[in-house]
Amino acid sequence: MSQVMAQVSALPETVRARSRVLFVNENLGGHATMHLALRRALEAHPEVNAEFLDVPWPGRVRRVVGASVPGLARLDLDLQALRYQMAQSVHLRSLLRNRLDHVDVVHAYSQHAVLMCDGVLRNRPSVVSTDCTTIQNAHHLPYRTPTRFTARASRIAQRLERRVFESATLVVAQSEWAAESLRATCGVTDDRLRVIPFGIVPFELPRRRRPTGRPQVTFIGASMSRKGGWRLLRAYRKHLRGVCVLNLVTHDRVVPEPGVRVFHDFVPGDARLPGLLADTAVFAFPSEIDTFGYAPLEAMAAAVPVVATRCNALPEIIEDGVTGLFVDPDDDALAAAISALLADEERASGMGAAGRQRVLERFDARVTTLRLLDVLEEARRRFAGGAP
Repeated sequence: MSQVMAQVSALPETVRARSRVLFVNENLGGHATMHLALRRALEAHPEVNAEFLDVPWPGRVRRVVGASVPGLARLDLDLQALRYQMAQSVHLRSLLRNRLDHVDVVHAYSQHAVLMCDGVLRNRPSVVSTDCTTIQNAHHLPYRTPTRFTARASRIAQRLERRVFESATLVVAQSEWAAESLRATCGVTDDRLRVIPFGIVPFELPRRRRPTGRPQVTFIGASMSRKGGWRLLRAYRKHLRGVCVLNLVTHDRVVPEPGVRVFHDFVPGDARLPGLLADTAVFAFPSEIDTFGYAPLEAMAAAVPVVATRCNALPEIIEDGVTGLFVDPDDDALAAAISALLADEERASGMGAAGRQRVLERFDARVTTLRLLDVLEEARRRFAGGAP
């Protein structure tokens, strides 16, 4: 921890000269975890007058506007995601009217939340951050299957998205994977693009408990489909039953069974999480569509090795063979990797220690938040100077 605090104190003094910042958050999935970490990191900076505006869950009208259209949905031609985002953004625009008078800079996460707010972004210092672009997200929705029409349907959303990024003073990508798409599909140039892997506030390393009974494998994902939970459950039933206990932390309906424990009521920042991870031998995250991955970061912070599917920005978080193992999207391969770590405690322990060190060095929110504050100050200076 002392190394991390030395990094913080060594950062430029400009990061301490901030004032009034409005943080806009669409509050979906891992975004809620990211903003919770941001709030906690900002507690150490009373000089930053931070206001938070979470986009409210949709009411009846917004739900109707964003509903899928049978038939067209099967072809991925009903623009359901875009209609939902537009309805939410129009509602947000009305909420913003009374929040901007005394704000020095606006930070929006992500572009989907402010899809119809380009005028707000253009007329004041603003930073838009994202974990993925529209074209990337179009192929990673857990409730829709991409078709040959997906790219064509996404072009309408891309035009609105591009307008948002053009209006923002600066743009932040959460990963190099997202940054590459921002350059290629949204025309964001390097002089306006920054990469910040928004992190977590690592909790104190939980005391490892002496295992009693079978070792535990843990999975965390609000959506079993999005995070690969159903694949993990199949692998457990086929190969791991009787070898380990499987913990499923999810909001989806899963019926407990012998050897499988289900936790439905965990929330971001849950106080029970360190204890659960302290009992965990291996963390499983076989997602095929995740764009970043806060659950693996939390496991690594607890010194737990991670078995995951190589996709999107996950290789920027997990170092294969060092902090965990990547496997093919296959039930048997997943079970084999978990079994290998369960059978080799020394190897698993070494990976866990390396994972925690990686979080402290690259994904500590106390450092990444200061980097964001520096970008917000840069946006203020850039806007005041009339830079394009």
